[in-house]
Amino acid sequence: MSREVKIAPSILSADFARLGEEVKAVDEAGADYIHIDVMDGHFVPNLTFGPTVIQSIRSYTDKPFDVHLMISPAAPYLADYAAAGADMITVHAEADIHLHRNLQVIHDLGKKAGVSLNPSTDESVLENVLDDVDLILVMSVNPGFGGQSFIASQLGKIARIRGMIGDRDIELMVDGGIKPSNIAAAREAGADAFVAGSAVFSGDDYHATIGALREAVKES
Repeated sequence: MSREVKIAPSILSADFARLGEEVKAVDEAGADYIHIDVMDGHFVPNLTFGPTVIQSIRSYTDKPFDVHLMISPAAPYLADYAAAGADMITVHAEADIHLHRNLQVIHDLGKKAGVSLNPSTDESVLENVLDDVDLILVMSVNPGFGGQSFIASQLGKIARIRGMIGDRDIELMVDGGIKPSNIAAAREAGADAFVAGSAVFSGDDYHATIGALREAVKES
């Protein structure tokens, strides 16, 4: 594969008491993106970050903020997350009726637009928006909590979406249970960006862990 591998540590697994310092630490450890999981306690069974928190950590890094909105509805809040410092805003295909409109709004706000699919959602929902997305995020766990195990059936979905993308300039990201022992399989299926939460933040040496993820891909 020729596409560059990107590692996006999810701060869902970081120490919330020192969130800014954690963001700075994974930046310095080699992260490509900072992945921010926004949960509303409605679309998914958990509550996390609002725009104010994102704005408060924006100054700790120049790396792109990859903001994943696990909220429903998402439409009323897109401008708030854009203003808070998001560089990429990903909405769920399942969260709002008007997916295409959400993607248009995100682009109109000057941000990259992504679509995320839950494990049970068929990739066919992407067919009519492929020319309007910059990022496709395949959930390889059921969204809502960190620390879950990778759902192997999503490898087939990743491969099928890679085929749908063709020569379009769309990044294909996978989120959930990624670690050195399975990242190569996701890469082989066609993913080029990888969200890692527990795998990165559960240890003390973020540089070593991010390096191990990259090395596992190289060795595949």
